Amino acid sequence: MTDSAERDRLAVLHGVAPTYRPSADREVRVPDETVIEVLAALGVDASTPAAVRDALAEHEQRAGQRLLPRNVVVRAGRAAGLVLPDGTALRVETEDGVETEWDGQAPLPVGRHALRARTPDGRTASAQLVVAPDRLPGPPERVYGFMAQLYSVLSSRSWGMGDLGDLADLAAWTGRALHAGFLQVNPLHVAVPGKPTDPSPYRPSSRRFPDPVYLRVEEIPEYAHLDAEDRERAADLLRRAAVLRDSVLLKDALIDRDAVWELKREALALVRKVPLSPGRRAAYGDFLAEQGQALDDHATWSMLAELHGPDWRSWPAGLRDPRSGQVARQRGQRLDQVDFHCWLAWLTDSQLGAAQRAARDAGMAVGVVHDLAVGVHPSGSDAWALQDALARGMSVGAPPDAFNARGQDWGLPPWRPDALAATGYAPYRDLLRGVLRHAGGLRIDHVMGLFRLWWVPEGRPPTEGVYVRYDAGAMLGILALEAHRAGAVVIGEDLGTVEPGVREELADRGILGTSVLWFERDWEGAAAAGAHGHARPLPPAEWRADVLATVTTHDLPTTAARLTGEHVDLRHRLGLLTRSLEEEQAADAVDVAEWLALLGRLGLLPEGTRDEESVVKAVHRFLARTPARMVGVWLPDGVGDRRPQNLPGTWDEYPNWRLPIADAEGRPFTLEQLAASPRLHALAHEVRTAMEATDVP
Repeated sequence: MTDSAERDRLAVLHGVAPTYRPSADREVRVPDETVIEVLAALGVDASTPAAVRDALAEHEQRAGQRLLPRNVVVRAGRAAGLVLPDGTALRVETEDGVETEWDGQAPLPVGRHALRARTPDGRTASAQLVVAPDRLPGPPERVYGFMAQLYSVLSSRSWGMGDLGDLADLAAWTGRALHAGFLQVNPLHVAVPGKPTDPSPYRPSSRRFPDPVYLRVEEIPEYAHLDAEDRERAADLLRRAAVLRDSVLLKDALIDRDAVWELKREALALVRKVPLSPGRRAAYGDFLAEQGQALDDHATWSMLAELHGPDWRSWPAGLRDPRSGQVARQRGQRLDQVDFHCWLAWLTDSQLGAAQRAARDAGMAVGVVHDLAVGVHPSGSDAWALQDALARGMSVGAPPDAFNARGQDWGLPPWRPDALAATGYAPYRDLLRGVLRHAGGLRIDHVMGLFRLWWVPEGRPPTEGVYVRYDAGAMLGILALEAHRAGAVVIGEDLGTVEPGVREELADRGILGTSVLWFERDWEGAAAAGAHGHARPLPPAEWRADVLATVTTHDLPTTAARLTGEHVDLRHRLGLLTRSLEEEQAADAVDVAEWLALLGRLGLLPEGTRDEESVVKAVHRFLARTPARMVGVWLPDGVGDRRPQNLPGTWDEYPNWRLPIADAEGRPFTLEQLAASPRLHALAHEVRTAMEATDVP
């Protein structure tokens, strides 16, 4: 075997793919240097032929000695598929403490159990045994709902950006008045502090805790018990918050998270002076005990970030290790500061719970659907606390494809699959449990990452990355178990390049996919037709059923902008087009015309195409005709907003993640104005009526 073949074999044994296929008919070899660097990040030396041979021998020796895998993950009612010496005896201790013999096939209760094996010659082994539900049930009924970026939904009570009070109110109103079944929001993970704070909700400091910038300060029970002096100070902060809010709603200012947090932090310091009642103190104590080390680490990082800056990689060396003595001493010297951040996490968690209760009390079948970002900022809290579980010097991204020849680097450190397995997937499990605490549903960004991720070594372009495979059975099984415990629906964002078999596996497990109207075309038929094939818009009956179906998303143009072509003009002004304006406009017009023609043939355009509001209704009627289990309405589409919340490929050129919802003329709309909008009410009525009229098995 050649040196290259041996290195390839070693790479595959550790889940690193030495080649990848950007298309079915083309295979690309990954640079040798990339493979070597990625294996090094996994703790495997492949720098020389001799090192590769040693690593192969070590791997084979460990595999030969291992009686059980570290983790056994099975679906309820299915055999474990273990390969064991004849006569091996298995015993299971369930999470309830019940011990029983097991043959590897008999049904076991869903949960996390301990598995022990003993061979006839006396060898023993133990492993974590996860029994996951065979399939998640999905929503209890076919539902429609709204999708919104919470920060963009300001009410007359907001402090300059939408907050958790607005979330509860929006859920209550859409559930009761519009009979919506769910409300999906952006990731509410805590951001990396800074001036300016990165506004993207998809590059958080921690995915394990929500951001206290979303707190509704006045709804904290202790706020009502401020003393006279502090009440006056709080009133002044409210006046300043009103100025900040009005600047966004009336003066075209952008949402300024830093300014909002500066005011809220000052107000929260006042509220914290009010002692907790005995019952509240007990509840806080329970929260601290439940969150344990994870919360202690996050609060400690937050305290250290205030002292040394938000990038732990530039801190004094002794503070870069969360388990160091120096960190322990700093924590001990600033316990009150650490407790402040623990208290913030508790308050935010409490208001998240109140929002989900408001949703369910309003009759929502699902309630609030939270969003899980694909990773965390490398300088933030999770990257510091979980650095042993994350791959150092690596970043998640995407390989080159037909839409982006340069590939993508998202700047997010990936999970180490070997470290996850070694810990029984504890960091991943705890993350899921935290984000599902108050969720009726969970959207998983880039769900394909549960199968494999494109790793980009630091200093290399995305074109020189490599796919690293994860144990999808374990990742999906643990996800299913935690969602089952929470009673939550799971939606996987499966747009873009999807490995064959992934969508089928997700559907088999009851994890919904994502279908966006503009992307739903007959790509397979076009490919089969060869060079002259054309991907026609997919009729509603041919759509997948186990999906959340939408017209657009936060990364795409609003529906009004798509229909009018304004999104092309915007990208042209910002220099983002890869062909001439005329070519782009012509292609866009053809795309829209083909969809309008299909809508017309289906009788979904009774008002004609005289104005974009009528067509917005029509495309949503179309969604209702598909068999999709969930139909999502982008909230800005309800009032004709033209502006995207995020324009990929831009940074300072466009105000990503900082715009309030606005009407067709660009006038910001408050939550109260949304509730009174005839256009929004009419759209909701059309969707609801069309879904009731559609016979879906």
